[in-house]
Amino acid sequence: MKAIVFAVLAGLCWGIGELFTKAVLGSGKVGPMTVLLVRTALALPPALLAYVVAYHVLKTEPQAWWRADAAVLAKLALGSALLAGFGGVFFFYLGLSHGAVSTVKPIAFTVGPAVAVVLAFLVLKEEVAPLKALGVVMVLGGVVLIAGVGGGHAPAAR
Repeated sequence: MKAIVFAVLAGLCWGIGELFTKAVLGSGKVGPMTVLLVRTALALPPALLAYVVAYHVLKTEPQAWWRADAAVLAKLALGSALLAGFGGVFFFYLGLSHGAVSTVKPIAFTVGPAVAVVLAFLVLKEEVAPLKALGVVMVLGGVVLIAGVGGGHAPAAR
């Protein structure tokens, strides 16, 4: 149940936050790389505070994680930090600077989970029940409809 609550809260933060992002990009006064830089810079202090509390006070973070084997640290650096943390956000903000939130957001936030389900099945050997697979296909089909209907163009920058 906690996982679902946290997932809903993440979705709410992203959904609301990206409306602000699109408004900023639509102003024509701030570009996608500035948004990425400001997002990263302003996210660092609260992330550090949360880490210090989790590590030192709550002790919910593994101690001496930096001593993990090279493969774990490489996955952390390449997958979490560079691909998801930078690459995904980089291309998402580029997409938002050229298209409507109502088109870019559903595509990005459906392709990501669909790829994760497929790779979790192939690489991590996670079980994918037939109904889950059907759900992924249906969601992807829905996104095709969302992206293909109504033009999906962002209003012109002012």
